[in-house]
Amino acid sequence: MLTKKLPPLQSFLSLVSRRGSHLARQQYDVIVVGGGHAGTEAAAAAARVGAETLLVSQKIQTIGALSCNPSLGGVGKGQLVKEVDALDGLCGRAGDWAGIHFSILNRRKGPAVWGPRAQLDRQRYREFIQSELLSTPRLTVLEGSVEELLVSEPNPEEPGHHIVTGIRLANGSHLISASSVVLTTGTFLSGSLFLGQSMSPGGRIGDAPSSAGLSQTLRERLGLRIGRLRTGTPPRIVKDSVDLSLAHVHPPDSHPTPFSFLNTHTRCKPEEQLPCYLTYTTPGVERVVRESLHLNCHIQQETKGPRYCPSIESRVLRFPGRQHQVWLEPEGVTSDLLYPQGLSMTMPPDVQLRLIREIPAMHRAEIHTPGYGVQYDFVCPTQLSPALQVKSTQGLFLAGQINGTTGYEEAAAQGLWAGVNAARWALSMPPVALSRTESYIGVLIDDLVSRGVTEPYRMFTSRAEFRTSLRPDNADLRLTLKGFEEVGCVSTLRYQEAVRVRDSLQDALAALQALSLSTHNWRKKFPDMRMSEAKSTLLTGMDVLQYNDVSFEMLASAFPECLLPHVEFSQRLKIEAVYRPHCNLQKKEIERIQKEENMSLPQDIDYLSLPVSLSQEVREILDRVRPSTGCG
Repeated sequence: MLTKKLPPLQSFLSLVSRRGSHLARQQYDVIVVGGGHAGTEAAAAAARVGAETLLVSQKIQTIGALSCNPSLGGVGKGQLVKEVDALDGLCGRAGDWAGIHFSILNRRKGPAVWGPRAQLDRQRYREFIQSELLSTPRLTVLEGSVEELLVSEPNPEEPGHHIVTGIRLANGSHLISASSVVLTTGTFLSGSLFLGQSMSPGGRIGDAPSSAGLSQTLRERLGLRIGRLRTGTPPRIVKDSVDLSLAHVHPPDSHPTPFSFLNTHTRCKPEEQLPCYLTYTTPGVERVVRESLHLNCHIQQETKGPRYCPSIESRVLRFPGRQHQVWLEPEGVTSDLLYPQGLSMTMPPDVQLRLIREIPAMHRAEIHTPGYGVQYDFVCPTQLSPALQVKSTQGLFLAGQINGTTGYEEAAAQGLWAGVNAARWALSMPPVALSRTESYIGVLIDDLVSRGVTEPYRMFTSRAEFRTSLRPDNADLRLTLKGFEEVGCVSTLRYQEAVRVRDSLQDALAALQALSLSTHNWRKKFPDMRMSEAKSTLLTGMDVLQYNDVSFEMLASAFPECLLPHVEFSQRLKIEAVYRPHCNLQKKEIERIQKEENMSLPQDIDYLSLPVSLSQEVREILDRVRPSTGCG
């Protein structure tokens, strides 16, 4: 799956419509606004479901660009990438193509909370995404800026006060009609860039600001509650100006683990991977931060920023006197830049240079591009349904940072699901939802629409109550079959592979269960196995595989006739054996929650006067959020 030849960027540009007047059609099923992680996944998913889809991006060269850190995955985030891939999304395969440093985080803990992660080559990643979009049937790409949403009176048979009918492009009165629209505006919705004491409109340095009309439409025409969040990015450092001998080398895994279930290996060979480097801040860094606070208007704002990826200014102010990690990450195979993870900053460029030179490995470093901060509008996500549709506006879907999240992976997951449901709406199909009992995507969406956000939302494994069931290794079994049979976003090729894997695993588990020996005979087979001699019961192969010092390969060598055919799945079978007892204990709780999720609540309930025992605070929350099911 990693042998295809990508077309050059010029081929992608030549096949993209530059102006709306050059479009082959002026009516689409779905229009996606924005070409970041949410937008590309939404457009591809909508097209896979069967909708004629238009992707509108302000700058076609940046479609699929890694705007901030050159990495994908991590603890909690890697689970999202695996699930997006299981639903035939793009980012997992793109990560396998563009990855230059693969590692599994959290290995000291159980496999359920392992975090697949990769450093990426920025150019390779962007080229892969653009190539995928270029080859996706029913998908058209247009360069342009959206001035406003077109809305009209709603369909009286559906809930909502408005219905979206299309978009109006900026710099003219050109209209494009659609049955549904997905907004994935990222940080561009009324975005403001901050560098030192200067502020300018925009969502990313080097790109034009978005039209103010879109934010105005959401706020005034549709009456949505809008909030304000902030984020930032570190300066990019010239690699040759850094003394890497003064930093700790962090090598990649010797055997790269692919994100995608369709790939058995990554494009980057093990020996071709690049290392990362770890260094630390010094007291000099803290001194520069404190001395320059009066020159930094971004850090003085009260707008909430990301708690789990804070700027160096925020770190110093919240945790004075501490050392902070700084990871020096490669930006690509041929790139001459390093990304200093942990040094997001918004002070003036000359002060940024002073600060980074306080770190020994960077005492002579040069800055290629300064760090900066961004503030942007977001829509309070409790106004959305579990399909990521705006409750008050028929056919309008939101995904990514516009919903108050942070991170590529969170954006991609929302984008895919919003694209699926936007297509289903346009094609007169019922919406689909993912339960928090069956996926991290379900956890993410449920947290957003039922609880809302007060700061940029980031996924962690701790947010998933049933994380022992929602593991990276079984995302295909949890979601691919459903994605094909119920949702319609999975290809036949991927579905057939998932069925093969499912059937093979079932056969292997049955073979393990059929192996039954006394503890005495197991100890004879494996003298080094730490099994209590006091035990005298019969144990199956599944029982024995739960022992830490027993691998499936060991069992297969002892029982080759029945187990050797299944050695392809040795790691998955080991993980399944370890977690099966705990997962069985959780089944009743999962069934209870799924029953509540299937209980629909009318949207016109008067919670304020409902004759039940509820506090006034709870009534007001229910009245504001208006949950669609018994679980929110």
